[in-house]
Amino acid sequence: MDELTNIFKKKIHINAFDCDVNLRLKPSAFFQQLTEAAGEHADQLGCGFETMYSRNLLWVHSRMKIKFLRFPTVGEVVHITTWPKTIQQKLFFVRDYVIHAEDGEQLAKASSAWLVIDAIARRMVPPKTAGLDLPSMTEEVALNEPLERLSVPEDSEERLTFRAGYSAVDMLGHVNNSRYVEWICDTFPIGMHRENSLDWMQINYDKEVLPGEDVSVSSKSSLENPSLWFIRGDNCTNGTRAFEAVVKWKE
Repeated sequence: MDELTNIFKKKIHINAFDCDVNLRLKPSAFFQQLTEAAGEHADQLGCGFETMYSRNLLWVHSRMKIKFLRFPTVGEVVHITTWPKTIQQKLFFVRDYVIHAEDGEQLAKASSAWLVIDAIARRMVPPKTAGLDLPSMTEEVALNEPLERLSVPEDSEERLTFRAGYSAVDMLGHVNNSRYVEWICDTFPIGMHRENSLDWMQINYDKEVLPGEDVSVSSKSSLENPSLWFIRGDNCTNGTRAFEAVVKWKE
């Protein structure tokens, strides 16, 4: 594969329906756009949804961390660049991203970890078994931070409960990764979003949430740093942990 194929670039227009009360792109929309870019690049690399599904395989998001430098606002045109970086812990396919404004200003940078699962058994398929010929762009680094496990306090306070209805479920038959980000953002009062801006966010997806299942979202701020929040989602229907996240607000 040549270098042009290894790196994918996409230009997007920031639409009003993806923006919040501050006219800024919502964090969940960031996740959606990055996921779409990854999917389009996978198509180019010969391992997109249809190709994978024909082999009874699926890509699933496992972890994502985004550093927000500036949130683009409604009407802006931004550029997403993404590439597969490496395989981490002989398990995760790591993909990085950078987002720039039209004038070259860097708006955000991110790193994500993906798993390949068996579409029927819903079990992980190791990279060696998956047989994917993907480039390794280890010299290209957007976010030089390992996507490790998160330690979220068990004594967090329940904030909200959600049911996985029609609007939350994607074409894989489970709650879409960006919907978890919406749930996380909804644990904070809208006044906090009006007056502050996120610095960074990491979310680890632990167990898929299926249609009709209920999820309780709890959060707790750090005693040492009140701008740092730990958030978890617990599946009330089957007793599993759906996700864990850490959110840092700008100080």
